[in-house]
Amino acid sequence: MKVFTIGFTKKNAEQFFTRLKQPGLVRLVDARLNNVSQLAGFTKKDDLRFFLREINGIDYVHRPDLAPTKEILDEYKKNGGDWSAYERKFMELMARRRIEEKVPKELIDGGCLLCSEPTPEHCHRRLVAEHLRSRWGDLEIIHL
Repeated sequence: MKVFTIGFTKKNAEQFFTRLKQPGLVRLVDARLNNVSQLAGFTKKDDLRFFLREINGIDYVHRPDLAPTKEILDEYKKNGGDWSAYERKFMELMARRRIEEKVPKELIDGGCLLCSEPTPEHCHRRLVAEHLRSRWGDLEIIHL
């Protein structure tokens, strides 16, 4: 089983959609809490669904249950980006939500987790993928 991850920040549309041209990538799994913000640019929900279908021939699904809560995000920003506290709270949230039981493996296999962060180091999409791998076992994670 394979899952990809990508962030849209610091990428133009050409870079973003070109990176999504990967063998076996069949859908984009939007793991953002807010997918309609003006800051999202070409990745606003309806635009993104259209572009993915037309440019890449892949599906789009929004899964806000894979996103941090507004409270966790606000506290992270307020505390100057304390990543270890954010990571701990987000991992606890995923455990409480039991995402490994609620998210179908078929949705993740061949999917690409989307969030805004440009790289996976300080990003919740990486934490989601690693959480699922720790629960499911055989899950290859590829960061685009």
